[in-house]
Amino acid sequence: MAEIVRVEHLKKYFSTSSGLLHAVDDVTFTINERETLGVVGESGCGKSTLGRLVLKLLEPTEGKVIFRGKDITNIKERESKELRKEMQIIFQDPYSSLNPRLNVADLIGDPLKVYRLYNKRTIEEKVYELMDKVGLARRFAYSYPHELDGGRRQRIGVARAMALSPKFIVCDEPVSALDVSIQAQILNMLQDLQEEQDLTYIFVTHDLSVVKHISTAILVMYLGVMVEKCESKQLFNAPLHPYTKGLLSAIPIPSIDHEKRKVELLGELTSPIEPKNECRFLARCQYATDICRNEAPIYEEIEPDHFVTCHNVRKINNL
Repeated sequence: MAEIVRVEHLKKYFSTSSGLLHAVDDVTFTINERETLGVVGESGCGKSTLGRLVLKLLEPTEGKVIFRGKDITNIKERESKELRKEMQIIFQDPYSSLNPRLNVADLIGDPLKVYRLYNKRTIEEKVYELMDKVGLARRFAYSYPHELDGGRRQRIGVARAMALSPKFIVCDEPVSALDVSIQAQILNMLQDLQEEQDLTYIFVTHDLSVVKHISTAILVMYLGVMVEKCESKQLFNAPLHPYTKGLLSAIPIPSIDHEKRKVELLGELTSPIEPKNECRFLARCQYATDICRNEAPIYEEIEPDHFVTCHNVRKINNL
């Protein structure tokens, strides 16, 4: 499969009264067409910021974003508008991301009007087609967001993102505000759309159960840096980084007979403001040594297509 997105040494720092906050710090990865890259980690680790950087909703401090072979990092506003046809986002909160003054038909049809792709009658037909595609009954076309439940509101968000027939979508925790039964419906719908439309996703979430269900590969982030990246099955079967091991061991297993070794994540998150030249995970790692305190580890390939940022990864895993 052809490469669709390549991110090279991407950084995003925010100025605060206490210094520079390293929200995203030297992130590099690639995504192929029709794949889903799950991006996971605790709140505040930089997941959503990374997604917005890739879509150029935020300007990077350093680094490059290459989309379909073209460097889009410093493109002009007119080029950026054209890029929106191919790159879209589904937001986390389906209520706050929708204009409460617009009905469902206007919300879904708005991108078509902005780009003047169809006449008024054709836009109406296209809106109904999109509603059918995301499983939203046509009777809700003239309803307003506050009149609908969370699942239907998120279907509006998906339909709006699909309106311009994009090839790449960032899903920013699209099911975290929904009930579990509704989550499954939305996830299955996203997978069906991916197969039908040949879509590529970045799927941002803090829920490992969700990311296991939908992702081809998974990128684990901690305080702005990548700590592990590999295929989804590989991550769940044989995680290498201590942080990933801790996250996976916290997933409950629905069996009273299952015995599972708990990997505790000790301590508290350290500050991402002006971080020291040390391992970001140092304060919470039971395997930390002197080198972890004196030098930041590098991101390296430990096994084929399995990348980890840890000084002691080989020792920890007897590699």
